[in-house]
Amino acid sequence: MTATQLKTSAATEPKPPAGLSPEAKALWYTKKGEWGAAHEIAQDIETPMGSWLHALMHLIEGDLGNARYWFVEAGRPVKKPSQIEELWDEIAEEVMK
Repeated sequence: MTATQLKTSAATEPKPPAGLSPEAKALWYTKKGEWGAAHEIAQDIETPMGSWLHALMHLIEGDLGNARYWFVEAGRPVKKPSQIEELWDEIAEEVMK
């Protein structure tokens, strides 16, 4: 599955496709607008990618201080709320490799 297919699935399907990694599932729920489910998954991924996902979640939530913390934990540049869509795409490209 590609990042584009993941995005399309979230827009059209009621449930995430079977076999997604936790990272991809968190992205799917994020795109679906189900912040709580996405955040719950992301906070259990104890890797730099999990931290990057967690940063995205808090950016979406509007908690910029918390988002900044998670960007630093992930070793990634801090993004602004206006960059959420671009950030989702960037993370999805890495996750779906």
